[in-house]
Amino acid sequence: MRESRITNPKQWNSALTNLPTAHVLQTWEWGVFKSRYGWQPTRYLWLEDDQPRAAALVLTRRPGRGLPAVMYVPKGPALDYGDTALLEQVLAHLEATARRERALFVKIDPDVRADAAEGEAVVETLRRRGWRGSREQVQFRNTILLDLTRSPDELLAAMKSKWRYNVRLAARKGVTVRRGTLADLPLLYQMYAETAARDGFVIRPEAYYHDAWGAFIEAGLAQPLIAELPPASGGPGGGMEPVAMVLVFRFAGRAWYMYGASRAVHREKMPNHLLQWEAMQWAREQGCTVYDMWGAPDVLDESDPLWGVYRFKQGFGGEFVRHIGAWDFPVSRFGYWLYTVVMPRALAMMRRRYWKRETQNVMREVWNVKVAHHDSRLTAPSPATSTIA
Repeated sequence: MRESRITNPKQWNSALTNLPTAHVLQTWEWGVFKSRYGWQPTRYLWLEDDQPRAAALVLTRRPGRGLPAVMYVPKGPALDYGDTALLEQVLAHLEATARRERALFVKIDPDVRADAAEGEAVVETLRRRGWRGSREQVQFRNTILLDLTRSPDELLAAMKSKWRYNVRLAARKGVTVRRGTLADLPLLYQMYAETAARDGFVIRPEAYYHDAWGAFIEAGLAQPLIAELPPASGGPGGGMEPVAMVLVFRFAGRAWYMYGASRAVHREKMPNHLLQWEAMQWAREQGCTVYDMWGAPDVLDESDPLWGVYRFKQGFGGEFVRHIGAWDFPVSRFGYWLYTVVMPRALAMMRRRYWKRETQNVMREVWNVKVAHHDSRLTAPSPATSTIA
């Protein structure tokens, strides 16, 4: 077995395509994108008789000069996890690299099923080598997978009846789906930011998403789909009115629904159901055999924050899949403890203080507006109001 660093984009993506568990977050494009945000990508390929056997995009980041690094293999490494000897060799390389770089730890989070014998064997190997189940799950551990080798009729038949009805209802209500371009990036972010504000989750600055989405759209590895309604529904300037969007990524015969957003209007027309249907059709056109709906709860319970999203995704007839999640190899046990236990607690305390202060500021502003409104009613009554003292 020969291990080498790869510096050629085509060679890397070509080799990765031919490996089991290949993921879009292991592509050349993802490493280049993350390099613009403080991460240093290094790409390792294992060859046997000139055939790729394993690959790992390793992202390394140092919080500051002289500080120890953290290392991360997003959704990787890519290899046949049933080959224990190969897995041991790749893990040994990652462990040695982390020691050489004086990293606090190296993290992996491959898509290995937890409910299969292979997953149990992988977990046993990781534990034996000193790896730990990670407190920080950077990516979603679980997901819902749809089999795209089925015909369109079979895909529709696998859906819950209400979901199938909603797909058709959206079309009857005039919802259409167009395939977006780079020119739609501002619109995509606008809808995403609106959804984040409404649903209460934190997103990054607009430039970050333009960079990530744009790079993969340009490479032909992502496609925005935008649900629209005709002008009669109130579109500005007489044009089509965008009401929802999804951004679907693809690589090595697999598609991922990574981003979605919708506006608060026209939700009764079910644009999100039609969007998912069109996303599946686009993925099939690209030769994908699996549609990964990217994210499901850790615990299947209605109290989980992802429960509503899970119910929506589940209705399309996919299979709920549990993965082994993220695992860390600590190089410095003390440093690892500081980074994974002490720092998160300190940051959480700082966030609580920040949000308490922000909440107080907002409440103060609301109170001032109410007082000002009350004063204006006293000092500037309407003509119909009696002013007799």
